[in-house]
Amino acid sequence: MLQLELWKRILIWGVVVLGLVFALPNLFYTRVEQANDARAAIAAGMDTEENQALAAQWPSFLPSNLVNLGLDLRGGAHLLAEVKVADVYEQRMEALWPEVRDALRDERATVGTIRLQDSEPGILRVRISQPEGMAKALEVVNGLARPVTSLTGAGASDLAVSSDGSDIIVQLSEAEKLATDDRTLRQALEIIRRRIDEVGTREPTILRQGTDRILIQVPGIGSADEVKAIIGTTAQLTFQPVISRTTNAETSPGIGNELLPAADEKGVYYVLEQAPVVTGEQLTDAQPSFDQNGRPAVNFRFNPQGARKFGDYTAANIGSPFAIVLDGEVISAPTIQSHIPGGSGIITGNFTIEESTNLAVLLRAGALPAGLNFLEERTIGPELGQDSIDAGALASAVGAIAVVVFMWASYGLFGIFANIALVINVAMMFGVLSMLGATLTLPGIAGIVLTIGMAVDANVLIFERIREELRVAKGPARAISLGFEKALSAIVDANITTLITAVILFLVGSGPVRGFAVTLGLGIITSVFTAIYVTRLLIILWFDRRRPKTIEV
Repeated sequence: MLQLELWKRILIWGVVVLGLVFALPNLFYTRVEQANDARAAIAAGMDTEENQALAAQWPSFLPSNLVNLGLDLRGGAHLLAEVKVADVYEQRMEALWPEVRDALRDERATVGTIRLQDSEPGILRVRISQPEGMAKALEVVNGLARPVTSLTGAGASDLAVSSDGSDIIVQLSEAEKLATDDRTLRQALEIIRRRIDEVGTREPTILRQGTDRILIQVPGIGSADEVKAIIGTTAQLTFQPVISRTTNAETSPGIGNELLPAADEKGVYYVLEQAPVVTGEQLTDAQPSFDQNGRPAVNFRFNPQGARKFGDYTAANIGSPFAIVLDGEVISAPTIQSHIPGGSGIITGNFTIEESTNLAVLLRAGALPAGLNFLEERTIGPELGQDSIDAGALASAVGAIAVVVFMWASYGLFGIFANIALVINVAMMFGVLSMLGATLTLPGIAGIVLTIGMAVDANVLIFERIREELRVAKGPARAISLGFEKALSAIVDANITTLITAVILFLVGSGPVRGFAVTLGLGIITSVFTAIYVTRLLIILWFDRRRPKTIEV
């Protein structure tokens, strides 16, 4: 009969109330967003009166999760970056030179003197004075090779070693280049994600495109230049021995060395050994601080391997200058006063507080393994995003009004029950999206509009079935009960096929397609719940109160 146990009624209303409560913050979007940002700032140590006032705008006992707005709704920056993977090959060969030199020195009686030669990027060319010892030299250098650490390169060596007369030619093997490309892209993706997350942006989209490109979309940021300022710096930090200091920009550094400008002294250059003693990859932490004179600086700490190298070098080179190089500029070149154990130190320079904070963020997130070449950049203004929101809201309103009028005109009081369930359905959709922290895009709004149209399909099936039962002289209570029971299989079948489509779209699609699939899938689940349970409960409550002898659907 037309009855629902008390526990079922409580459960249904409980689910509805939960969905409405989680959807509530979206009605006060700006206020809740400001409160969330203020609370995050307070947690980070910025406990100011202004942040306290902003945090108090929204009660802490209420949910504060919001539906994140995508790039097309909020505005923001869109970038397509190409990772310069060839830079990594060059860095690998530069770092390999000290190992090759030291290994060949042990065989000097056979190979003679060893000299580094000029060569194209990504290739290490070493000349020996006794060509008759080439076979031994190749054997020694091949001994430095390691297996390729990837499934595709299983069994292959990471170095390709050959000879050209009296020169040894060393470069990465093809298998190692493929593995390096994959590692470089993965590392760049992770570091870009860390850097963007550090500055508190919401729901960025960072995806790999092809073999050497990365798609970056950051909603809510002012311009593409702001994103480039965050991620465009490689933050390659190295600690290199100083050979000399000069004011002549034309100074020839010599093979195996490099000439780099001083960051804070115009016209001053340093000749440095190209192979670094320690790199930023061995940093474990970096924090903004102040030096002994109260000027902004950055404290750093190495991992055990870097700490050992740093300590050994400082112990053996007391009284020698030591350059700290960031992205091709010498930011500091202090003289080593004593052995520095423990692997910690401080970077000083003419920093502002903001610059020292940004440098610490970049170093803490890690250095990009290679430079980025921005192939495409677009800034989507908030006005365009607001236009999209207005257009989506208008489409949703028109669709909802059309559905409400149709249901009321076709089914009278029962149509009003269906319309109430439709409003609850849309609210619950936003509640679930908020709980999941999902991102709403313009295609996602299209999914909501489609859901509004589909949401009453189940009610139409139920009401038509009730009409058929009334025609065969069933009583009102029996007709309503049978209408819900007999329409259930058709409702489930129709919605399961649509749900399967939404799942497939989500799994194989990307970006906007996924946004559409998410709202469509959630809309199907909430619409089935509201049609079968909420509408039925509303009808039962009305029927228990009125006890009509006859009904019209």
